Amino acid sequence: MDPVFQLAIALPARGSRERLRALHAQLRAAILDGRLQPGLRLPATRALADTLGVSRNTAVAAYDLLLSEGYLQARPGAGTYVADMLARPAPHRRAARRDSAAPDARLAAPWRTLPPLLQPLPGTPYRHDLRTGLPDPHAFPFDVWRRLAARQLRAFAKAPQAYAEPQGRAALRAAIASHVSFTRAVACSADDVLVTAGAQQAFDLLARILVTPRRTLVALEDPGYPPLRAAFAAQQARLASVPVDDEGLRVDRLPAGTRVICVTPSHQFPLGVAMSARRRAELLAFAREHGAVIIEDDYDGEFRFGGRPLDALQTLDGAASVFYVGTFSKVMFPALRIGFVVAPPWAQPALAAAKQLADWQVPPMMQDTLAAFIAEGHLVRHVRKMRGVYAQRRETLLHALARHCGALQPIASEAGLHLSAHLPGRLPAPVAVERAADAGLAVEALQRYRATPAARGTAINGLAMGYGLIEAARIEDAVRVLARCLR
Repeated sequence: MDPVFQLAIALPARGSRERLRALHAQLRAAILDGRLQPGLRLPATRALADTLGVSRNTAVAAYDLLLSEGYLQARPGAGTYVADMLARPAPHRRAARRDSAAPDARLAAPWRTLPPLLQPLPGTPYRHDLRTGLPDPHAFPFDVWRRLAARQLRAFAKAPQAYAEPQGRAALRAAIASHVSFTRAVACSADDVLVTAGAQQAFDLLARILVTPRRTLVALEDPGYPPLRAAFAAQQARLASVPVDDEGLRVDRLPAGTRVICVTPSHQFPLGVAMSARRRAELLAFAREHGAVIIEDDYDGEFRFGGRPLDALQTLDGAASVFYVGTFSKVMFPALRIGFVVAPPWAQPALAAAKQLADWQVPPMMQDTLAAFIAEGHLVRHVRKMRGVYAQRRETLLHALARHCGALQPIASEAGLHLSAHLPGRLPAPVAVERAADAGLAVEALQRYRATPAARGTAINGLAMGYGLIEAARIEDAVRVLARCLR
């Protein structure tokens, strides 16, 4: 007979008077060390007795003892469960937690020294939420998405699919190529697109195929996006932090030996400036002259509120040196976890192989649902609607800052889901962030995006404020709270 649950129980020989004591002791030990988790439903006494080859009276007696000791709970009509209040980590897990501050020598060297990833702000509900990078979840047409997903599920039920191609489903790659051509004038075909599990996987795959450990020099914006930096650090790249000014990345500060350059030219993260046309030309010229490649992270370029949109680096590139990375997290919802890379032809086989080794494919049903969402025009309509919503929120935020926070100096920006501002004076931005959190306001310090802990205490002092999660009607109150925290 198959076991009722996967728990090895060794009992004395049939006829021994120790069988009840052994059964009780082993069940109790499994509860204490976490092998039987709190809330787990235990098998009925008859089933347990049949499986273990004991009398039902023995099984009932063991449960009764555990019930009387508080290790189990009986729920009338539902069964017997491990008590919730007895969750205790196993001894080896307790020891691991005590020693977690020191890297374990069993880890490969690069993973012992990685800088900590960017941690989200605490999940405590805020009265006013100005966190960056998060779109409005209430405005997304989930009814349409649900209908399309159900349709794809019915199709999969009729013709179950095997493993899909690592590059991504053909329909989605064609839809992405059409979308970026329409919204960003990126010249590509479906064959140039590789679908990834979000932009972060795109960064990871690119680091894998472009970095020779301890040799390849990678230039990154400072301040910049820490998870991007971490992806290249994990591959043991040599990292160079390059400053940003009001025209974007300082090309004149790129080291001569740079082989990979990571930029956010449409809406620099986190400062928000757009890379000027002159600076774009300089960057592409540097890449040609030094045999370097450029990773163009266009994380929220669909939301532009004024001025003429500048051409993407990929559009201007004539040397097949630009990897264009996009994501649907900002235009749809982050939990979707679908992004993409538009790659030069020479890199596509290696990129597809790296994707296959990493996780083979993004779930095909999600890909097909997104492909239909784009092809039927739902994404374009949603982006058009949200561009108006976010434009209103941005204007409201700028006017409120001018009225109530004269000390803040907004950085010029015409795109995206957040804006940043310099904070003159002696008040450190992290202190202002702590005060704001105590007052129920979520806002971010620009210092958290500096390349190193030492850099976080120098030069830049300012705040980043998102308007994806906050309604326009609440922005004025939020800024009043922020003004009190800056005094």
